Amino acid sequence: MSPGAPVGVVVVVGPPGAGKTTVGELLAERLGVPFRDVDADIVELAGKPISDIFTEDGEPEFRRIECEAVARALATHDGVLALGGGAVLAESTRKLLAEHTVVFLNVGMAEGVRRTGLSTARPLLAGVNPRATFKALLDARLPLYREVATVEIDTDRHEPPAIVDEVVTALNHKEG
Repeated sequence: MSPGAPVGVVVVVGPPGAGKTTVGELLAERLGVPFRDVDADIVELAGKPISDIFTEDGEPEFRRIECEAVARALATHDGVLALGGGAVLAESTRKLLAEHTVVFLNVGMAEGVRRTGLSTARPLLAGVNPRATFKALLDARLPLYREVATVEIDTDRHEPPAIVDEVVTALNHKEG
């Protein structure tokens, strides 16, 4: 997959702290294609921050908006697309992802906790025991990330430019 080559959609998935947006932006730049973050689409659709959607409308409403935003983005975007960490929870989203190249950025619990800082800006990590919440989130989602993944990249102990190198190498290998 050389720069400027037609890529279609390359979707980046993974848990909080995996680097989906950072790596996605760098990957898009490397491939010479546009970058889009579905979380930004959700904020635009709802007219308010994600944390407010969770607080005011609840997680089910957030997931409904997320499914709509993911479907729209997959149908209209040609480039690198970063999904929110929980987007893979919806079966309809997983079915749509089967038609695309999906890069799963895997992050271990310790590194994910370090990177997110257990931020209250991340609604699912706010609470009494954020570490336990993060572990439960990883345990529940890991099989789903792997189900949709075309390639899996371990992001622990790697800086974003090195992760992008690994992604490009893996994508080139898949094409060959």
